[in-house]
Amino acid sequence: MNNFDNRLDLNLFRVLDAIHANGSISGAARALHLTQPAISHSLARLRDIFNDPLFVRQGNRMVATERVRVIIADIRHNLQGLYAAVETSSAFSPARLVVDFKVALRDVLESATFSPLMRRLATQAPGVCVVSRRVAREAFEKELASGGLDLAIDRKIKVGPHIRQKTLLREPNAVVVRKGHSLSGRKLTQADYVAAKHVLVTHIEGMEPIDYILAEQGLGRNVGLRCQHFFAACKVIAETDWILTMPRTYALELSDVLPLDVLVAPLAIPPIDVVMYWHAVRDDDQGHRWMRDLFAEVMTQYGGGGPPSISGHKYNS
Repeated sequence: MNNFDNRLDLNLFRVLDAIHANGSISGAARALHLTQPAISHSLARLRDIFNDPLFVRQGNRMVATERVRVIIADIRHNLQGLYAAVETSSAFSPARLVVDFKVALRDVLESATFSPLMRRLATQAPGVCVVSRRVAREAFEKELASGGLDLAIDRKIKVGPHIRQKTLLREPNAVVVRKGHSLSGRKLTQADYVAAKHVLVTHIEGMEPIDYILAEQGLGRNVGLRCQHFFAACKVIAETDWILTMPRTYALELSDVLPLDVLVAPLAIPPIDVVMYWHAVRDDDQGHRWMRDLFAEVMTQYGGGGPPSISGHKYNS
């Protein structure tokens, strides 16, 4: 570095972290509740101190240079240490939180959790803005380390030692058909399941766990559509004789707004473990811990207790 003297302001590192996390001057300004000219001025000072451009524009994003990629984890770790030191010196109150809280969720979890979550935040932490981001599972670790994500909630995946994880619930699968389908109102058999045409919701190529179970018996599914979102898939199901295998709680929820019947799956399909992930540097961040606990509480309520505890739904067994 050059010019490294008493002109160095610790707030400059907050700006560096915010630009890296948000990918733009405007995003950093929103996150820090500052003006864009103020962020630009701070970036100019940082460039002078580090003798490096730090970020270069690619399209509409500011992309970090190698210098930033090397130091950003240490900067974030030390900033979190400072925040934790301040928080421990006074009683924590969620009402004082003012933050954009970035979380990666699939559409099935967004639909189930955002309504109760936002009701709680409106009364207990009105300064929190939840920002849902679509992030590939293989990028979770990188985004959590860089500050691009505060939390990720998804199925169980392999992560490194610096990523914490907590299993929130185990969600069973169910089979969805249109109302009036020939399979409605009776027990679904494996022969019925294999004979039907299927819609798949998946973000990967290749076989799903269900397909491996069937393959062991020399069987397979006749797939007519592979798509990315359960709501779109259920609209297709509502207008065809095809069937869909999906998380049971979300299936019951969608059966309230679409003409669908929800059936018990005829196979021993492993339930889906829904897991919350965060970076270890956030362990002692009181605001982050409060948000983790809130997400965990809402998600646990979402999981419910199975068909007997969900009134007003048709769940054919």
